[in-house]
Amino acid sequence: MKLYVMQLGINQATGSPYPSFLIRTDDGTNVLVDTGFNAKMVETSHQPGHQGAVINTEDLVVSQLGRLGVSPSDIRYVIATHFDGDHAGSLAEFGGSEIVAQRRHYEAARGGHPRFAGTRHQWGDARLRYRLVDGDTTLLPGIELIETSGHVPGHQSVLVRLPKTGPVLLAIDAMALALGQHTPENRPVGQYDMDAEGTRASTRKLVDLAARERVALIIYGHDPEEWKKVKKAPEFYS
Repeated sequence: MKLYVMQLGINQATGSPYPSFLIRTDDGTNVLVDTGFNAKMVETSHQPGHQGAVINTEDLVVSQLGRLGVSPSDIRYVIATHFDGDHAGSLAEFGGSEIVAQRRHYEAARGGHPRFAGTRHQWGDARLRYRLVDGDTTLLPGIELIETSGHVPGHQSVLVRLPKTGPVLLAIDAMALALGQHTPENRPVGQYDMDAEGTRASTRKLVDLAARERVALIIYGHDPEEWKKVKKAPEFYS
């Protein structure tokens, strides 16, 4: 099994990355974790006066996969951690894949939650096939979905068990930043975290999981300093 870490753009103000991940299993199954922004963001991010995410054509998930010799049709599963624009903006590119999402999150979005309205044309595309899961779930041997609500309802993180590196935890936005001197219980809660108590509870869940499973590496959702330490595609963890 291999894990490729892809950068789908950068926040010009903070240096924060927008990650996506490709997992290739022992039998060659390709599993994508998140799809980054929609292609329209390339033009938007280069408008005069734009602040925040800077996205170039080569940053789009289809371009990043292409560098690895992978096309959207090669992706068997897409793990949708949640439907924010920087994570689900290109889901509609993967009409031939099975999209795996937490049922709680999907139902909140389908129920009309305004936070996810901006990407509905992507996650709500009629061509997409969904597998809805409830709570912690083993997707494939070595790939485990960890329910981590708080940032949004039904957010999910991913644990990847690699043969050489060991377990790698993709915290996504349940832990966008490393804790530093904080504990899960007193960690700062970001402006986009919808439920402070839930965010801290999910942080505790991940910290405990990392200790219990002897996680070798935690990749945080948007931490600019931690991101510098991570190997980027075409390099990989195995």
